[in-house]
Amino acid sequence: MTGKRRLIALTTISLILGWGISTAQQQAASDQAAVWSVIEDQWERNERGDNKWIDELLVADFVGWPNESPAPRTKSSVRMWDEFSSKQTETLEHELYPLSIVVHGDMAIAHYLYTSATRQKGAELKISNGRYTDVLVRDDGVWKFISWHGGDDD
Repeated sequence: MTGKRRLIALTTISLILGWGISTAQQQAASDQAAVWSVIEDQWERNERGDNKWIDELLVADFVGWPNESPAPRTKSSVRMWDEFSSKQTETLEHELYPLSIVVHGDMAIAHYLYTSATRQKGAELKISNGRYTDVLVRDDGVWKFISWHGGDDD
């Protein structure tokens, strides 16, 4: 192979590899944005009192462990406690602080902090801070929660 052909071959291979890496990076960024969008949607819907998010955003075999629970909760347990809590406590505002999102194929792990303002019936406003680690899976092309762990640091 002549020097010119070798240079053309190497340049072509470099362009193909560069395009492949660029495409993979774009896909990873797109997946990270989609995962974060689901997390934000869950918090916003919960704040509005829309408990349909449980059936729409949790996979059937979901198991998560919030700090306030003595044991992991299934999807039906999350539904029960969410319905109970919504009768007792109103979420007034929240802010999320993403720390990292790792996407590995059809699985994603997101770490973030939050601040939340709530008011329980007959009580004063409570501001709390905490952290969560959420695990999501791509289910029929849609990101859904399969697990989480975290809650108030207070």
